[in-house]
Amino acid sequence: MGHMKYASDVGAPVEVAFTYTDNHQFVPDWAFAVAAFEPLGDSDHGAGTVFAATLRVGLWHPTVECEITDYRRNAVIEYTLRRRRTGKSAHAQSAGTSEGGGGVQDTGVCCSPLCVITLRFDPLGYGRAVLTSETEYWTPRGLTGRLLSRMLAAAVQSAVRRTESQLRREIEEFHGTDLVGRIA
Repeated sequence: MGHMKYASDVGAPVEVAFTYTDNHQFVPDWAFAVAAFEPLGDSDHGAGTVFAATLRVGLWHPTVECEITDYRRNAVIEYTLRRRRTGKSAHAQSAGTSEGGGGVQDTGVCCSPLCVITLRFDPLGYGRAVLTSETEYWTPRGLTGRLLSRMLAAAVQSAVRRTESQLRREIEEFHGTDLVGRIA
């Protein structure tokens, strides 16, 4: 797995930054290459919530499952992205249900994660916060994987930086201030 980590100051209190980031309707506004982000169940926030994220990568528009795997109010939101499985969502499959009377029990094993994105929110004095974006991503194996790993790392680094930068701007616009706390 590859790993990237960035931290930046945000001109808004932790509560405002977390509230904006926690709203799934705003995710396409700040997440790089995300065209749509819709909940797959009744819940739209909190640990265990699963979303269908439609990505836009050139002319290719894959849909992946995005589950919130860690959620601590005003502190952490962690998203795990997985390939979309036909039929049930990964969350429904990991519920461990039994099919029929003597059917096979689902072990809860789903496809491995494509990446895990962790957003941490820490207070930084009056009306400011630190946003730390941490990404762990799958890297291909073998000779081809080694050859492609640097190109993949550069693409992930660019995407994480763009996402973090856009999220910071969107939070400050949502709060109505800039980085130094001036009313915008």
